[in-house]
Amino acid sequence: MILFIVFAETGLFAGFFLPGDALLFVTGIYSQSIVSAALFHSNNEWVDLLVLWLLIMVAGIIGNFVGYWFGYKSGPFLYERKDSFFFKKKYLVQAHEFYEKNGGGAIIIARFIPFVRTFAPIVAGIVKMDKKKFSFYNFLGCFLWVGSMLLGGHFLQKFVEKEFDFDLKEHLEVIVVGIVVITTFPVVYKVLSGKKKPKAFAD
Repeated sequence: MILFIVFAETGLFAGFFLPGDALLFVTGIYSQSIVSAALFHSNNEWVDLLVLWLLIMVAGIIGNFVGYWFGYKSGPFLYERKDSFFFKKKYLVQAHEFYEKNGGGAIIIARFIPFVRTFAPIVAGIVKMDKKKFSFYNFLGCFLWVGSMLLGGHFLQKFVEKEFDFDLKEHLEVIVVGIVVITTFPVVYKVLSGKKKPKAFAD
């Protein structure tokens, strides 16, 4: 389920609303339990984290390649498509603006921003970004995103439990809400600020 959600959020329109950051953070907290239940008993936290890191990276990388391929093939059709529950053109426009502003690095940065990470690879395909360049940023971005979320969740849990005798597992709802609020703030702020669209989208 974790692998599918990561894939869907980075490769399918329907995944734009999925809380990938919170999911990976919580996965880091429960890394040992997840690996033991689904794969094998390693009795080593680093092995558990590495296994999850690699598997989730594969799902995220493939997801981005699917998004890139879809954008490469569909192109302008997406900008003419009407909004639906699974497709919001405003997110596609935001991703395009973000990509134009940050260049290839947008593929990396987009990994950490909800909504944008779903549409950034699609936009990269639409603008025919060089495949080798896209692949490099895709691998690097996924490596950093998955690693930071997993390690952050895992070691924050250990630190808080050791220093304050406080178990984060008993307050996961607060953690999930907090991560969602923090990661979606840039997108919400941009929408509420009413920033004008670039001339390229004025028509």
